[in-house]
Amino acid sequence: MSVRDTILSVFKQVAADQGRTLAPLSDGLRLTECGLDSLSFAIVVSSLEDALNVDPFNSSEWVDFPVTLGDFIKLYDHTVA
Repeated sequence: MSVRDTILSVFKQVAADQGRTLAPLSDGLRLTECGLDSLSFAIVVSSLEDALNVDPFNSSEWVDFPVTLGDFIKLYDHTVA
């Protein structure tokens, strides 16, 4: 499974587990408008760390917080590569 597919799958699973309704997932979707709250995002990052063995937010390298889903996916793509 690609990084993108893994991320989308985790977003959907976390939303279902947390009883949240996701907006249609697209690269331009602002993370603040996707339907997840801060707890859900923490679960997403934790789940992705388990699935991909990386946490780009716990890096010695400076990371700008992603604004859109596309930015979020690129951040993980860059970290996994």
